[in-house]
Amino acid sequence: MSIIKLDQNTINHIAAGEVIDRPSSIVKELVENSIDANATNISIEIKDGGISFIRITDNGDGIEEDDIKIAFERHSTSKIKDTIDLASIHSLGFRGEALSSIAAVCQVELITKTKDSMTGFRYRIEGDEEIGFEEIGAPDGTTFVVRNIFFNTPARRKFLKTASTESGYISEIIEKIALSHPEISFTFINNGKTRIYTPGNGNLKDTIYAIYGKEVTDNLVEVNYKDKNIEMTGFLGKAIISKGNRSNENYFINGRYIKSDIISKAIEEGYKFILMQHKYPFTVVNFTIDNKYIDVNVHPSKMELRISNASEIYPAIVETVKETLIEKPNIIDAKIDDEKKEEKKIDRKPEPFETKRNVEEEIVPEKTRNIPKPKSADYTNIIKPKQEEVHEQLSYDFLSEEARPKHKIIGQVFETYWIVEYEDEMYIIDQHAAHEKVNFERLMKRFENNDVSTQMLSQPIILNLSMKDANVLEQYLDNFNEIGFQIEPFQGTDFAVRGVPSELYTIDSEDVLMDIIDNFTAEIGSMVPNIITEKICSMSCKAAIKGNTKISFAEADALIDELLSLDNPYNCPHGRPTIIKMSKEELEKKFKRIV
Repeated sequence: MSIIKLDQNTINHIAAGEVIDRPSSIVKELVENSIDANATNISIEIKDGGISFIRITDNGDGIEEDDIKIAFERHSTSKIKDTIDLASIHSLGFRGEALSSIAAVCQVELITKTKDSMTGFRYRIEGDEEIGFEEIGAPDGTTFVVRNIFFNTPARRKFLKTASTESGYISEIIEKIALSHPEISFTFINNGKTRIYTPGNGNLKDTIYAIYGKEVTDNLVEVNYKDKNIEMTGFLGKAIISKGNRSNENYFINGRYIKSDIISKAIEEGYKFILMQHKYPFTVVNFTIDNKYIDVNVHPSKMELRISNASEIYPAIVETVKETLIEKPNIIDAKIDDEKKEEKKIDRKPEPFETKRNVEEEIVPEKTRNIPKPKSADYTNIIKPKQEEVHEQLSYDFLSEEARPKHKIIGQVFETYWIVEYEDEMYIIDQHAAHEKVNFERLMKRFENNDVSTQMLSQPIILNLSMKDANVLEQYLDNFNEIGFQIEPFQGTDFAVRGVPSELYTIDSEDVLMDIIDNFTAEIGSMVPNIITEKICSMSCKAAIKGNTKISFAEADALIDELLSLDNPYNCPHGRPTIIKMSKEELEKKFKRIV
């Protein structure tokens, strides 16, 4: 077999495959270029999931005439000059691979004009072959039209998903980039319909509202932290808006949307005390780290990076997240409305760019220059007035040692909820959720301190297990014993349970244990290092006082005492609220005593 040197065309196609794998890759690269060009308005339009048509228009600096053709050559960039510059990259793009990669596998049309030029230029290139270059009239900024992705590499094209799936990838990328740049107005138009619009007024909360809506925006806690290694700003979501996947974990480093196992694990570790396993938080957090500690030149898509001082910033992120969530009372206001009030919303479909004409006939939208930025949205229904801030402060006194003697337990309703009066507030506590939380904290403290307490059983419980369940129990026997169980093989696939954790000593001990074994069995092959935490959660849930169970005032008083002594008494291990409140003022409004 002889070795040959590949021709440049083949080299370009191979290189393009590293950077461009689907329409969303094209959108990401071109939008990042628009940001680097100081654009304040960016419009993204697609058809057929971006497979047949993508148009990106910005009002940025534009490209000089002499630089247009050079920009499409491999490794041509204005962002760096030599290897020294790689250590201090501030721009989103820098390799000079994006335009050459896109042109290698797509039909590309560029229209651009700098602010100092009298006219603009149109440049067309298809599969690395120049088709035309001409002078035309154009607004300030740059428009890219990309048609027929992988038109000359059909083998790659067949690996693309459906149009709806590809447009979903594009939408996700735009959302992430918009959150990292609230000072830029983004418009995303899919098949002629505006799907995303952000105001670009620099207010991150307005951008979150425009993308995620009122419910998410109502349940945010601001984070603000800085030390010599890292700065964190943005918002953390309360447990009530957590999800079963990481799609809402938005974090950025130096304005760049990235994926980082270190950052993700640190955030999730900080949330662990209010979220059960396999629940993930909503976050929009901007991290500022000195460029000397990060390497973004790791992967062609620039979505991954290395952090050299990870061991120093990891604990800082964990503690900041935890402290931010603990310090803000998470007691939910129980407000009852007799009539549905119409919510104030941002108009999500303004059209700063002309979209009614055929996008393939009109390459450059008419209204692209001097577009006024929309005013900040009206958030009077989101940002609490001073009077409600006072109520939140009262909620926190409610949790203090000084306030505890002033609590007045009124009684139990529906054999499930306890009503407590404190100053001008009425608090309602779910006894089951509260007991879950107390049991969970007891177990966790004992487990972490290697101070487990076992209650020996007068008669051992014999577990008759299947071969599969027996193998699972044997595999994790040490884990069970570390928590406080005393379990040993009996005969065949049977096991004898001679002791259980003191916190879980109930008549349902066998059911609790079997439920845990069932959960372990169901997750064989997908176990994670901290899975034991989830099992402790499920155990505490099983052993807690149920709803529809009558308990005495003394028992309720002791439970409330222990609940309020916890670092975070607001949520059960599964994220459900333990306490809600209603003000005296709200009650008086319902009875028409006040207007």
